[in-house]
Amino acid sequence: MSLFTKTTLSLVGAAIMSMASVAASACPDYMKGEYRKLHSKDSVNICELMENKAVLVVNTASHCGFTSQFKELEALHKKYKDKGLVVVGFASDDFKQEDADEEKAAEICYLNYGVTFTMLAPTHVKGEQANSLFKALASQSKEPKWNFNKYLLGKDGKVVEHFGSMTKPDSAKLAGAIEKLL
Repeated sequence: MSLFTKTTLSLVGAAIMSMASVAASACPDYMKGEYRKLHSKDSVNICELMENKAVLVVNTASHCGFTSQFKELEALHKKYKDKGLVVVGFASDDFKQEDADEEKAAEICYLNYGVTFTMLAPTHVKGEQANSLFKALASQSKEPKWNFNKYLLGKDGKVVEHFGSMTKPDSAKLAGAIEKLL
């Protein structure tokens, strides 16, 4: 191998490592970490999932009056996923409405409502026990007061807008905010 080829390969390798380092450092600390998928042993790296995407983060529960919003969230996911939106559901029992049996919660999401967007295993979304992402969301906007709060995040991971439980995923207000980001 010539000196030119070795030098070129070395420079290309250094550039790739540098780009990976910049991408990793661009992810805010509160988004760094792994979360287990709902009713699965598999985990999701939030930084990788959300990299260079607008994100709709939703705290969910399988036995809530707003649970039917899963259907509309799935429709948002399908409509905007190829345009750069990621929908992520964080199951939580903080409001005492998540099924204690993860398998049953997964059935409600996946079978009853056809959810294909990323759903994560139950975690705390409010108070001192909240996961680091929800602590950051609360500090940037509002802590969830009930299930199905929606946080629209820009590509930088910061809250652009918060929508309460009463805002349906198919509302013109939410769609407009998403389209401004994309």
